[in-house]
Amino acid sequence: MSIADIRTDYRQASLSESDVSADPFTQFANWFDQALKADVAEPNAMTLSTVNAEGRPSSRIVLIKEFDQRGFSWFTNYESAKGQDMAHNPHVALLFFWTALERQVRIEGRIEKLTDAENDAYFFSRPLGSQQGAHASQQSQPIASRDVLEQQLAAVVSQFGDTPPRPAHWGGYRLVPDRIEFWQGRSSRLHDRIVYTRNTGDIDDNWSIVRLQP
Repeated sequence: MSIADIRTDYRQASLSESDVSADPFTQFANWFDQALKADVAEPNAMTLSTVNAEGRPSSRIVLIKEFDQRGFSWFTNYESAKGQDMAHNPHVALLFFWTALERQVRIEGRIEKLTDAENDAYFFSRPLGSQQGAHASQQSQPIASRDVLEQQLAAVVSQFGDTPPRPAHWGGYRLVPDRIEFWQGRSSRLHDRIVYTRNTGDIDDNWSIVRLQP
C-alpha cells in the first residue's frame, strides 16, 4: 500500500451548532472529560506551535497542566527554543488530536507567564527526578553525549539533594485564547467544524460561534 492510499473514514459522531455549549471552555471541558472516559492515550498531550525571530514556525508536543476561564497552561524552560520563540512572538497555537474519538481542538491566542506562586505550586508537586532534571538540562542546547547529561544530573543531586529549588529559568505559560475550533471527523472528509471567536469589543467579552466548511 502506498502512503497516498492510507486513509480513515470517520464515522463515530457528528457535531452541530445545537450540540455545543455557548462557552468554549465548557465545551472543551466536556470533550476533555469524554477523552478521559474513553481512555484516550495521553489526552493532555497537545502540539504547541511557535514562530521565531526569523519567522520560522516550529511545533512540538507538550502537556497541558490546567485550563479554566483564563486559558490553557503548561510549564517549560524559559530559555528553551520555544521559550525564546515566545519571548519574541507571544502569539501561539495549540492542537489536541484525540484519534480514538476522531476529534481535534485547535486553539489560538496570546501567551502570558504564570506567577511565581503558580510556578512554585506546580514545581514542588512534580516528582523529585523531574525537579532535578529541570536543573540538569539546558533545554535545546547542544550536548556532547548522554554521559555529560548524566554527569550534570549527578552534580545537581550532589548540590541540592532531595530539596532542589525551582530554577529561575523554569515556569509556566498561559495561552489566553481568541479563537477555538472544535473538529469532529465525518465520512468522506465532510468534517464538522465549529469555531468560537472572542468578541473583544463586547463589554462581556462574549464569543461568536460559526460553522466552517470542511
